[in-house]
Amino acid sequence: MRRSVLLPVLLLALATATPAAAAPPHPPAAASLAATPVQVYGAWHCGNDYCTWGTARTVTEFDSQNHWLVDRGDGRPSVNLVVLSFVNPLALLRQSTDATTLDGVPRGMTPEIVNYFTARGVRVMLSIGGITYTDDWDTTLAENPALLGQRAAAVATRLGVGIEIDYEQNTGPNLAGLQSFIDAYRAVHPYDPSGARPEARLTIDVAAGDRWLIALNRKATADWLRTDAPVLDYANAMVSARPASASSAQASWQEHVDGKPQYSPPVPPLAPAKFTGGLYLAYGGKPLPECVDYATSVQRAAAPYVQSVAPNGAGATAGMLGFMFWAAERPSTRGIGTVPPNTCEGGAGAGATALAVPVPMPALRQS
Repeated sequence: MRRSVLLPVLLLALATATPAAAAPPHPPAAASLAATPVQVYGAWHCGNDYCTWGTARTVTEFDSQNHWLVDRGDGRPSVNLVVLSFVNPLALLRQSTDATTLDGVPRGMTPEIVNYFTARGVRVMLSIGGITYTDDWDTTLAENPALLGQRAAAVATRLGVGIEIDYEQNTGPNLAGLQSFIDAYRAVHPYDPSGARPEARLTIDVAAGDRWLIALNRKATADWLRTDAPVLDYANAMVSARPASASSAQASWQEHVDGKPQYSPPVPPLAPAKFTGGLYLAYGGKPLPECVDYATSVQRAAAPYVQSVAPNGAGATAGMLGFMFWAAERPSTRGIGTVPPNTCEGGAGAGATALAVPVPMPALRQS
């Protein structure tokens, strides 16, 4: 993603364009169920140039803008995962080198920046794609998806990171090509239920609910996110078109839990242990409570649901994996980011304390 098109509004602009289908019956309200500890509490990170990561930075300068991520005010990190966003899939396939890219990887995604987080127990992943690079994903998957998988695996090995798939093609996604990419990556880094090997962590982004990226979500849920034969570690339900209330966010996440049996072909239910829910840190020129005031934040209001939503056809344990936040530093050319004085110790950081988020991230529930 680049420049003003990085606005999260565009990420899921179509999410509200499709009329909602009637939802199937739900299990009992989450508040009546036992809470499951949050395991994933992370932030997508856009760097200082609107998710391009085109310039190498010193650790000192990077820390001056991002210290809240590794120190919630008491020396403990505010998150246990950072996802550096974004790598252009076509540049990675072709091993491009130019002013902003070195051998297919943005110049700002350096070992020093990765180590800034991992030395403090924060897991790091690289996100391949984003809405700006959708056409490049299509080109890459048509050209040589297996080679892309091999090159992504090589970068993961070199940097000691995981990989996130952010392929936002809503119409006719190349699922066969994406399968080839995943197969090639897994041939190098097999699925690791222990989570001990960072480079074995391979995840995918899906829409906030089940009504956008439908074909991608159907394939991922049916074939890659099963608890009996897992291929991907988990999915991230991305942010909606605009900041959501706790109730509307929960309604979207419940769509994943329920699936869409009324669709043709149907979307199967997703185990709660196989996905996270996305929330904004800032929007429309101001920080949100998610960043600055945990007491009035959506993550606080939604935590009982996230920690106790019951399976409804897939999975055996209650509770989603946790939360992901969009996005650290400067995700857009308009508005503000999470740089001083708008840092997020009081929101995401306080939430990490209130929710007893483990740092480093533990082995994830498998069912």
